[in-house]
Amino acid sequence: MTSIAIIGPGALGGTVACWLAQDREHRITICARTPFERLEVETPKGTLRATPEVATDPASVQAPVDWVVVATKAYDASSAALWLKPLLGPATRVIVLQNGVERVAHFAGHVPEDRIVPAVADIPAARSAPGHMVQHRLGWIVVPHGANGDAAVQLFAGTEIDVSAVPDWQSRAWAKLCLNCAGAFTTLTMRATGPVWSREVETLVRGLVAECVDVGRAEGAMLEDSLIDQVVEGARNAPEGAGNSMYADRLAGRPMELDARNGVIVRLGQKHNIETPINALFVTLLSASGSPWIDRQQD
Repeated sequence: MTSIAIIGPGALGGTVACWLAQDREHRITICARTPFERLEVETPKGTLRATPEVATDPASVQAPVDWVVVATKAYDASSAALWLKPLLGPATRVIVLQNGVERVAHFAGHVPEDRIVPAVADIPAARSAPGHMVQHRLGWIVVPHGANGDAAVQLFAGTEIDVSAVPDWQSRAWAKLCLNCAGAFTTLTMRATGPVWSREVETLVRGLVAECVDVGRAEGAMLEDSLIDQVVEGARNAPEGAGNSMYADRLAGRPMELDARNGVIVRLGQKHNIETPINALFVTLLSASGSPWIDRQQD
């Protein structure tokens, strides 16, 4: 029996937890702020249900687990860390399933770095209520190649989610950030880019992504120029109503992952003496928008 704790059963964490719970060899514990009776996920393959143990207080955790999956928002590492102390044993591995490119840095002070498994995920899902999710596409997860990554792949072997271990994980993480950073435009305007597309809009979207590519390359990522065009074309053709998780967070009045998606580009750009004026502009405007984006615990 493999014991797994999921910290943060939001849209992504709840969906992943329900898939993992379908394997009877997995014992799932949900670490949540809000209690609920069961997980239910409407997936492209049908509706999944599970009744895992739900803990709402780190003090109630009785024993370490084999695996921890952290699926909180990127800014919520400190709250997630409160759960780690009772969950960690001498061989516990921690999958960090968050946005951004600083997953290891966020948890290095709480977990031995050789047991952190950073993961890039693309699993479109939404939560309608605690424990209830809709998964729009099966999606994928990518982890670094190696013993930990290969073990993570095996952990998900019984699910329909495509999980793979790749040798150049850093480039995959930065490529995902190139897509995510462009969402700052949609989040600021609360409009999909396609219906309002113009040369001026393209200049801003292209600038957001090009700056991310430049900083990513300085950090060691292998990123092709064609990636910029791909993101721009996706933004050009986005239908009204299309958004991203940061857009959804602002719409719901929740904190935004602004630092993990755009602030990090500005910060690391300064480290490498790379100018990032467009990302800095969106960080400034979204910070001044009145929407919360500072730490607050989220399920």
